Amino acid sequence: MQTTENAPRAQQDWLGLSGSRVLIVGAGGIGTDLAGGFVGAGASVVIVDRDQARLDAVPDVRTITADLLEEGAGGRVVAEAIEMLGGLDVLVHCVGMNDRRPVLDFTEAEWERIMRTNLSTAFGVAQAAGRHMVEQKHGHIVVFSSVSGLLAHKNHAPYAASKGGLNQMMRVMAAEWAKSGVTVNAVAPGYIETPLTADYLAKPGVREDLISLVPAGRLGVPSEVVGPVLFLSSDHAQFITGHVLYIDGGRTLV
Repeated sequence: MQTTENAPRAQQDWLGLSGSRVLIVGAGGIGTDLAGGFVGAGASVVIVDRDQARLDAVPDVRTITADLLEEGAGGRVVAEAIEMLGGLDVLVHCVGMNDRRPVLDFTEAEWERIMRTNLSTAFGVAQAAGRHMVEQKHGHIVVFSSVSGLLAHKNHAPYAASKGGLNQMMRVMAAEWAKSGVTVNAVAPGYIETPLTADYLAKPGVREDLISLVPAGRLGVPSEVVGPVLFLSSDHAQFITGHVLYIDGGRTLV
């Protein structure tokens, strides 16, 4: 019988992530929880963000401070992480921003900023990581999409477009790199309780309105996202690629 004391070790053995070299792009919110999940599974982790305070708050990892909106930053960050870790087995892109306004209210510059943050930064790091992983004939890439990449949420136009584009980019990468042993997948969370969503959820009526859209009758928590990402980053998911995994309590069913 498995005892409570042996449970963490058993989880590590089942995932097979011990010793994996992991790069997480995006600290704060779910990114911080992901780092803890990978460290708990025995992986070596480097986490990247442009906010030094967010990086300082993540324990037991190495950090890189970088603004991925700068040209060529994705390639530089991946190269630095490979040098720090001695290689790279897993990339997780967990960067995103939203601006909830009607389509008619956006300027082209505002549209471009969201697209570059959510989609272009993913391309930069995934391309660089993919190049390394294709050469070594192994690797896992997980990018963060959203239910908004599928559903037509009002006041989400640039965000939804960026996530829909991310899904298609991921699929093409998956198709091109599958024969090289590299998997590329996306997770698409619904409404998740994080420090970064707290202010929005605190607005009058917002929490109640969002919960009413979820068949499970509640919002998600970060641990319910971390587990699926760890699985997709493990060799148990070696035959899963090009997939968008919705973590939404049934939100996309209605």
